[in-house]
Amino acid sequence: MKVARLYSFEDIRIEEAPVPVPGLREALIKTKASGICSGDLMPWYIEKKAPLVLGHEPAGEVVALGPEAEKITDIKIGDGVFVHHHAPCHECHYCEKADYVHCHTWKTSSIVPGGMAEYILIPEVNLENDTLKLPRNVSYEEAVFIEPLGCVLKGLRRAAPVEGRTALVVGLGVMGMLHVLALKALGAKHVVGADMVQRRLERAIELGIDAVIDVSREDPVESLRGLTKGRMADIVISGPNSAEAMALSVECAAEGGKVVLFTPAKPGEVLTLDPNLLYFKEVSLIPSYSTGPDDTREALRLIETGKVRPGKLITHRFPLEETARAYRLAAQAGDSLKVIITFE
Repeated sequence: MKVARLYSFEDIRIEEAPVPVPGLREALIKTKASGICSGDLMPWYIEKKAPLVLGHEPAGEVVALGPEAEKITDIKIGDGVFVHHHAPCHECHYCEKADYVHCHTWKTSSIVPGGMAEYILIPEVNLENDTLKLPRNVSYEEAVFIEPLGCVLKGLRRAAPVEGRTALVVGLGVMGMLHVLALKALGAKHVVGADMVQRRLERAIELGIDAVIDVSREDPVESLRGLTKGRMADIVISGPNSAEAMALSVECAAEGGKVVLFTPAKPGEVLTLDPNLLYFKEVSLIPSYSTGPDDTREALRLIETGKVRPGKLITHRFPLEETARAYRLAAQAGDSLKVIITFE
């Protein structure tokens, strides 16, 4: 089979690899679509893992099952599935608190060899604890959004309640747009987006956002103050991987507001804040990293019921052979939103 392997961000190769053979309680899928994650577009983050087969947002058709797979799943050959690249043990201290990303099993589990491969092996723990059968009305292309939407829902769950609140989304890339869709689905009263790319601002308006702020032309703090009659935002999603964006997000928070740090800062950056700003305004900083099985299931439910329609965020599709070009395009932060790799 063919895989897309990264050696550096400027060196992504299409290589041959053996098709994995599922063990007793494992499964094999033929990949149908795989999304490019915005996190993988940060060279400092992805290159430290090199060489690796890219991709962790795959969906595909089950083509083989181990002889004991039926003991842990009701998924059958021919079913379409979403598979999470990490899955928890459901038994440890962290899993008891639903802090799945801190579970040792979650951290060490993975799909084989990665999402940008013609076939993917689903290990036992992933098959049992976070592989979901796709309903008939959820396409493979929509299914690549289950993991990223799960990440969004985790952060919003931590910032709850959402219903009736005013929210600001800083950064309107694909994850920012997913936040817009999710906030609307969860009943946010007023959703504002901030970005400097004109096409993204226009696209957010097309998606039904209530207001946008062009940070290349206006002061975001003052603009938000005007839009909210001085109240600012109850929930602020800090999207860019930047300490500067995090600090701006804190300034935009209302009294008693919550700031979700959705993306890490660049290595070496330091977030400097006046602690009294947090104290007297009672602003909460909420880091939110990745997602677990509770939120992937909720993501699938929202997609299945049509409350979130993520397919409209797909702007570009590429075959596996053009993975390097697809990653370069996605990294440019221009007109692209969701870039996916499709498999025949």
